[in-house]
Amino acid sequence: MRGSRRRDFLRRGAATLAGVPLAALFERRASAGLGALQRDPDTVLDLPAGFRYAILERALGDMDDGYRVPGQPDGMACFAGAAGTVVLMRNHEVALEDDERGPYHRGQAPPPEAYAPRGRGGVSRVVLDAETFQRRSSNMVLLGTARNCAGGISPWGWLTCEESVEDGHGYVFLCRTDADRAQPPRRISGYGRFYHEAAAVHPQTLDCYLTEDRADGCLYRFRPRDAKQPFEGTLSAMRVVGHPKLEMAEALGVGEAVEIDWVDIADPDPGKDVLREQAHQRGAAIVRRGEGLWIHDGVVWFASTTGGHDSGGQILRLWPGQGGTPDSLQLVAEATDPEILDQPDNITVAPWGGVFMVEDGSNGNHIRGLDAHGGVFDFARNAMSASEMAGVCFDPSGRAMFVNLQQNGLTLVITGPFQETFARAGSGFDGPPAIDARPATPRRSAGCGRALVPAAGLGAVAAAGVLGLTALRRRRRRAGRS
Repeated sequence: MRGSRRRDFLRRGAATLAGVPLAALFERRASAGLGALQRDPDTVLDLPAGFRYAILERALGDMDDGYRVPGQPDGMACFAGAAGTVVLMRNHEVALEDDERGPYHRGQAPPPEAYAPRGRGGVSRVVLDAETFQRRSSNMVLLGTARNCAGGISPWGWLTCEESVEDGHGYVFLCRTDADRAQPPRRISGYGRFYHEAAAVHPQTLDCYLTEDRADGCLYRFRPRDAKQPFEGTLSAMRVVGHPKLEMAEALGVGEAVEIDWVDIADPDPGKDVLREQAHQRGAAIVRRGEGLWIHDGVVWFASTTGGHDSGGQILRLWPGQGGTPDSLQLVAEATDPEILDQPDNITVAPWGGVFMVEDGSNGNHIRGLDAHGGVFDFARNAMSASEMAGVCFDPSGRAMFVNLQQNGLTLVITGPFQETFARAGSGFDGPPAIDARPATPRRSAGCGRALVPAAGLGAVAAAGVLGLTALRRRRRRAGRS
């Protein structure tokens, strides 16, 4: 359902947090926080009052190493740098032989360090002052790859993922965050050859979790055999216990959780785009267009961009088991109205635990937030174009947010009262969820259009959201019209 229905139809499970109604907490957060987005007179980015943006770089501008800023900026993460700096690692989703948007000036040849001579994607590095977030320098780190989409953080640097399975491509590469010039590529074949989107490494286990941007994709996990050799090990795909080859897009009600395990992939580096077919044959679950992924406090958050009954998108979180407990997967939110959430893509978790998402939809693209108590709010809107927004992330201190307007070729930094507005609320997402013995049968509520009805018995996941917020807001609108 797209069009007329308002925010009533993003459903969230559970009713109370520490005995306080979450609907009231959501209303309190809204009134004490952001208010309406303010129109940008320069028509670049609409933001709440008190927040501001600056343009760090534009596509095709000069960098400090003799290359130009490639177009199509995509996934990013920010790392602590040396001597009072932070380092923004930035992907570029540029296709093979796309000279118009690639890093090379006219007549400039690919260097020996380029992964492939036809590749025009890659990774750039922007060095910023850690206090003012002003740009100090920028340079290419990886050249010659194809359609570097999202990626993620690892203990060893930035992971960049190719969203391409053309000959010789479809891999994850490791990039040094301190490299001030292009480096020889470091390909991680063990992470699999497929249509990658995002990847991130669990800092304690060194397991790497990876998404696949296919309508019949899977969620993958690479587990190293030895911490001293972190890229040698086993690639597996997620399976729902007792329910082989389950289609996740409609399997769970919001707030519900299931036990998962993992099936090994026999050939992680196939010559053709068949890795997910290997996974399906062994019963792996189907994740519809898995995209953004982020690990925070040991929990894996990820987006299924076209998941859900209306293909509007879902946010899920995976809890790795500890001490013999099983891994579990929970549906946190599902969109059925694009005015609430329209196909979430990249996702990040702020240092204080707040979840932010960028959209790749068709209803005007935003940065949306999922607040500490399950409320969804608008944080920013692309006022320049219909381009998707990409690469949302924070600096390590949580004082600055970064984002790309992809087709416009802009990389922005957003500053303002993040700590005062958000950090004091904490994350609100505490403890692993109670596991249902079977996947939920999606249900429809009478009089609520296509909203999903959360399952009963979700006391362990009370912080996941608000049961009854829909009805509360509907009553208020009716009262306003009477």
